[in-house]
Formats: sequence, C-alpha cells, structure tokens
Amino acid sequence: MKIKQIMTMKALLILSITIGLSSCSKSSSTKGASRATGWKINDKNGGFQHNSKFTKQETPPGMVPIEGGTFTMGKVQDDVMHDWNNSPSQQHIQSFYMDETEVTNLMYTEYLFWLKTVFPPTEENYKNIYTGAIPDTLVWRNRLGYNETMTNNYLRHPAYAEYPVVGVNWIQAVEFSKWRTDRVNENMLEKNGYLKKDSKVKLGSDVTAESTFSTETYLAAPTKTYGGNEDILLKREMNGGRREVADTAKNVYAQINSGLILPEYRLPTEAEWEYAASSLVGIREFNIYKGQKKYPWDGQYTRSGKRQQRGDQLANFKQGRGDYGGVAGWSDDGADITNKVKSYPANDFGLYDMAGNVAEWVADVYRPMVDDEANDFNYYRGNVYMKNKIGEDGIVEVVTSENVKYDTLSNGKILARNFPGQIAQVPVDENETYLRQNFSTSDNRDYRDGDKPSTRYFDFGSDEEGETDDTKRMYESPKHSIAVDSATGQLNKKYDKSDKRTTLVNNEVRVYKGGSWRDRAYWLDPASRRYFPQDMATDYIGFRNAMSKVGPKSNKKSPRGNPKF
Repeated sequence: MKIKQIMTMKALLILSITIGLSSCSKSSSTKGASRATGWKINDKNGGFQHNSKFTKQETPPGMVPIEGGTFTMGKVQDDVMHDWNNSPSQQHIQSFYMDETEVTNLMYTEYLFWLKTVFPPTEENYKNIYTGAIPDTLVWRNRLGYNETMTNNYLRHPAYAEYPVVGVNWIQAVEFSKWRTDRVNENMLEKNGYLKKDSKVKLGSDVTAESTFSTETYLAAPTKTYGGNEDILLKREMNGGRREVADTAKNVYAQINSGLILPEYRLPTEAEWEYAASSLVGIREFNIYKGQKKYPWDGQYTRSGKRQQRGDQLANFKQGRGDYGGVAGWSDDGADITNKVKSYPANDFGLYDMAGNVAEWVADVYRPMVDDEANDFNYYRGNVYMKNKIGEDGIVEVVTSENVKYDTLSNGKILARNFPGQIAQVPVDENETYLRQNFSTSDNRDYRDGDKPSTRYFDFGSDEEGETDDTKRMYESPKHSIAVDSATGQLNKKYDKSDKRTTLVNNEVRVYKGGSWRDRAYWLDPASRRYFPQDMATDYIGFRNAMSKVGPKSNKKSPRGNPKF
C-alpha cells in the first residue's frame, strides 16, 4: 500500500512539473507580445512599433566591412624622421565600414552638380555654397614646374574620373560626408516605401533649397522634411518587420527602430584608419599581432613576390629623387602623378590604396602623442558635442534660405556651415554636462593636452589676473586673423609675423595618414602620421569615408570559441 502511494505521489509530482514547464514555456514565447509588459508589439491599432525581423546592418554603398579588434597603434620600426609622435600603444577598435577606395573625382563632381542645382550660385543667399565646395585646383601649380594640364583638367575631365580627388581641405571632406549620408538614406527610404517614388529632388528640374532631404530632420521632425511637403512622406505599418502601406496607422514614419536608416558617413578616426590599413586579419603570426607589420601587405618590401607579378610595385609612390614612376616602357608603378583607384592589389580587408596614390585626411585633431592612458578604446581626439537647436515653439529649428551661416576661413575661403533643410546645431550646455564624469564641456579637442590645466603656466589656486592669451595656450602657434568688412565686403587679413611662435600645432590642424605619389616609401607605413591645417589643401591629400557598425562585432551566429547550445 505504501509503495502504491509513493508511486502515485511521484506521478503527480512529475505531472505537475511537466505542466509547469509547459506553461512557463508557453508564457515566455507568446508570439508578438512584450516580455516586459505582455502587451502586443506592432499592433495594428497603434501599438508599439518595432522591427523584430531585423537581421543585420546593410553594407553601405561603396564600402566593405572591417571587423574590429585589438592592435598595436604606432610605429615600431626605426623612427628615422625623429618625430617621436607615434609611440606604440595597444588600442581596440570596434567594427566599422570603410570605403574600398578613396573618394574619386567622379564621386565628388556628382556632389558639386547637386549643390549647383539645388543652391544656384546666382542667387545671393546661396552664392558661396557651391563655390565653397569646389576643390582648389591651383594646388597643382609649381613655381618651377609646368602642371597647367592638371590644373585645368584633373577634376572634371573623364580621363581622371576614377582618380582620387585632391585639392579638398578637411572641412570640405566633412561636408561631402554629410551630403553623402543624406543622399544614401533618402534613397534607402524611397526603396523601402517611406517616400513617394521619384519624388525626391530631381536634379535638373525646378527645385527649391528647402525641398531637400536631411536625415536628422527626418528623424527629429518628419513633417518638416522637404520643406513641410508631407505628400512625399508615406506612413508605413511595421508588422514585425513586414512593412505595409497604412495611411491611417500611427507612429509609422521610419525611425531608428525601423533599422533602415544608416549611421552617418564620416571621416575615419586615425586609429580606425591605421587599423584598417594594417589589415592584421590576414596574418596571425605573433610578431605581426604585436605590430611588426611594416606595410598594408605582408613583407618588408614594396615589390610583389608572387610569381605572376614578381617585381611589380604594390603602391604608387616616389621611387627616388626625380623618379615618380620609373623608366618609360617598363614603368615601376605605372603612374607619375596619382593613378586610377584599384590599380594596385587590395589589402586583406579588401581596401585599395591604403599606401600610396594619395595620403588621406582622418578625423583627428593632431597632437604629438596619443594619450592611451586616458583611453584605449575607439581612440579619437576632436570631439565637439552639439545638439539640436529648439525654437520658441518647442520644436527643432530647421535652417531656411534666410539663415544659412557661413564661415570665413583663415585663407579667405567662404564655406557654408549648414544648408537649408538641416536642423540648426548649438553646443551642448549644462543641461547635458551637469554631474557627468565622462565629459564636462562641448569642445574636447584640448582635453589633457592644450586646455589650461595642461599648460606649464597653470598654477592651481593662483591669481589669474594679468594672464595673457599666450600663457593660456598649450601651443604657441601663429594667430592669423581674417574678417569681413561689413560696409565694403572686403576681407581684412592680418598675418601673424611674430618670431615668438614655436609650433604650427593648434586645434585647427588635422592628421593625415599614409604615403602619396609625392612621398618616399618611408611614409607608406600605416603608423606614420603627419598634420596639416584643416582649411588648406594639397595635390597629394585625398580622403575616404567610414561608417560605424551597429550591432554585434561580426555577423557570425555565435561568438568565436563559444559552444553552440
């Protein structure tokens, strides 16, 4: 009798556990319901909208994925230039995307054509937008050289269409990146049915400046996009990732949670550029991992060792004094000035011309040292935090044709700071910085190197009366100034002729990386770093774009080394 009772109790216990497990399983896997509240997600009656079928970020046009990781940033070879500005430090980079080639003349002239069409330079409000974006073609001139052919033809002639653009300063490169972001996202939204087909700005037709698309405006105030023309905007119902037309649905403009809008195109940071150029992904030896790789390719030489290409140069650079390409008939690198992109083998990430052809702008403000004690993750110096400007009506303020802001650069060139249709930006203030530990100001370019506490003149608790401007600055760079006479419109230029200046370093100089067609092989090392004023251009500096990757480090289904359960 006791045995039967025990058997019955065990059976009941097993049955109750089974029922409990099945009920828990059923509860946790209720289709379409929130695990937080139990409410239905993507409800047709106006519930919370979420793209639950998002898989991965779409690879942006013209880019290749770069899987992040750790690497030794800096130079471990002999520093024959004695710059001492690239001491080795261990850094970690998140995954990102990068242009497989430099931005070409064809890509940049498409940008110029768009600007000229949308913002006609014949109109007073826009006269400096197009002209301010034109590359400086006079960079090709030389007092003792005949280069007028490049001056007149290099930017626009179809023979140079696939050559890297040059004569672009750092600020112009940044503006191109912003324009590219908006055009790619505009096209993405149209393809996915959030914009009326063929309603975006048609180049060559009658358009107004306010009718342009801005990614930030669309995200913050969709109804102000295209100058408030809501006929172009389509509302969509996000049904678990399957989008259907539903003009009466709520909260269905494409937003961040749709997964369609790509992050911004931008200049790569110095750390990203160096990591991508080194391309350690293809080589696993311990000495390579620790930073012993000299070039973007494997080996210590600039010529190919492969049987079919043995002896061919792997990059476009200056071979020696008076030798930019070799002897006619059997040219060393196939070029004298720049060369067509993809003319040389790609590195292990699939990136072309990470050594030679043109050097490239990166995002960072230059300093003689990388402060790895402050940060060793996604290192970048140059953060200036901004926020959307809110108008008196409590809504973001969109730039119109009447309030476009222009900056007069130190060399007299006038550039637009913003375009009609974009959201006006202002520096972050105490509302964002109060009681924070990670940042306390909008402008962080001087952080730990150039701000007042970093200077040798700073004395905690001292009386600061009588302190001059020079004693407050970390670097005594020249102070050139330029101003526009409000009455005549003439530029008043004041050149700093002081002999007390000891450096060219300031917050307006940017790093550029890699060697160029004008450089010797020494500068092909990805760790080499130089700097140049951000508002000046040359015939040997170009650029390429990068984009951050959202989501996991890689698109593999499970982390490496982890068992699959």
